[in-house]
Amino acid sequence: MDESLIYARLTEIFKDVFDEDSIEVAPELSAKDVDGWDSLTHIRLILTVEKAFKIKFSTSEIGPQFPRGGRGGGVRISVRV
Repeated sequence: MDESLIYARLTEIFKDVFDEDSIEVAPELSAKDVDGWDSLTHIRLILTVEKAFKIKFSTSEIGPQFPRGGRGGGVRISVRV
């Protein structure tokens, strides 16, 4: 699958999960950039991406992105084609 198609599909997923039509997924997008991106939404996002692309993330790929008591920012969107 072409990288641009992957980002287009990810954008659809993000818009659905975060209920926000203005989101555009790009490599520089992080959790700090998206209102409502908390640990529970992160899990929902991961599960939705896994289902859409028929993939499974390892625990290290999902990792602890949200420090205790605060919003995370360490999540980066990168595509491996």
